[in-house]
Amino acid sequence: MPEANQVTMSATLAADEAIARRRAAGESVLSMASGEIGLPVHPGLRARLAEAADLGSYGPVAGSPELREAAAGYWDRRGLATTADQVVCGPGSKPMLFALLLAVGGDVVIPTPSWVSYAAQAGLIGVRHFPVPTLPGQGGVPDPDRLRETVAAARAAGHDPRSVIVTLPDNPTGTIAVPETVRRLAEAARELDLVVVSDEIYCDLVYDPVATPAVSPAVFAPERTVVTTGLTKNLAIGGWRTGVARLPAGETGQRLRERLVGVASQIWSSPAAPVQAAAAYAFAEPDEIVEHIAASRRLHETVARAMAERFAAAGAVLEPVVATCYLYPDFEPLRAHLAEAHGVRTGADLAALLVERYGVGLLPASAFGEAEESLRLRVATSRLYGDTEERCQAALHAEDPLALDWIRASLDRVEEVLADLTAGAAVRIPA
Repeated sequence: MPEANQVTMSATLAADEAIARRRAAGESVLSMASGEIGLPVHPGLRARLAEAADLGSYGPVAGSPELREAAAGYWDRRGLATTADQVVCGPGSKPMLFALLLAVGGDVVIPTPSWVSYAAQAGLIGVRHFPVPTLPGQGGVPDPDRLRETVAAARAAGHDPRSVIVTLPDNPTGTIAVPETVRRLAEAARELDLVVVSDEIYCDLVYDPVATPAVSPAVFAPERTVVTTGLTKNLAIGGWRTGVARLPAGETGQRLRERLVGVASQIWSSPAAPVQAAAAYAFAEPDEIVEHIAASRRLHETVARAMAERFAAAGAVLEPVVATCYLYPDFEPLRAHLAEAHGVRTGADLAALLVERYGVGLLPASAFGEAEESLRLRVATSRLYGDTEERCQAALHAEDPLALDWIRASLDRVEEVLADLTAGAAVRIPA
């Protein structure tokens, strides 16, 4: 387990900064390492934020009544009956997750692969994290049988796992665990007396909720499941930093809420008041917000699936993309070729080759908790929609985003790079 002072910068943010330095040096870099959504802020959100600019006072630690009521309604409409008293708000779902780990206490179980910050946050707190593999094609939810084995072994060794994190839908794989797996996970958590922390920030980016539903563990274990979400992904306002948590009803949830609010009071005092006003409008889901999210979801689906086709054609293996803007191709079938032609033996080698030779920025699977030798890469298509607001708006509303020159150019560039990489040619693609 790393000590707190050994925790390094977030892999995604570090990649963003590295790509920014390359661009500042005059290099042309296609950025597919960041998970930031490259879309404009909705005008309604801008207006609400501006109108609330004079709210300069501290507010309630748990968040404004208006935002908590709106978030409760958001979950009500998704089949999770919620009262405002069950909702706690914070400056982003990322600090909310960190505060929850502090509030729950003890060690934590995380899926492998998983988002880059779960393990790092455990290290910052000074607790252990226990990785548990996910089932094939069902990223984000630890295999329930392996969860039981891992927790039993950890407790036998004197450790204290008290929580398990799940991600629905998943980052980095863009897949969703099937409801039966989520049900089994919830049952295992109940048997093991674990709190389930369900990170559902991508739930509004499921392409077809009927065919591939993202069913929350709160459906199966409501008494021990905390659900977190935010507006970073569905509305592309990562810079505004707003997140919410839904705590269980009943005595267990009340005790956890008291601890969480106590942690929040010592870390962020209260969420930013103007942002809360805009977030309350968004979580109330007026028609214009629903339509905006639907348009962004269609754009993500179109571009991510087109990108997936190019990686598959190059010989990489990947699960069907059913949500988010992420894909997770595995170059294992090309291992011998990559080693012989390019000296690539790890995912980090492959990511370095792609950015240094071809100017394509991606993240290796090791950033998500997998072994160094894994040849999986996390590909994010969310920054390909345009480099100006005008282009991003055009992409968001285009009948066929793939016909837009700048999106087509990005797809063509990736296709050319993959063709050169897999052909073993030493030709350097011009910047």
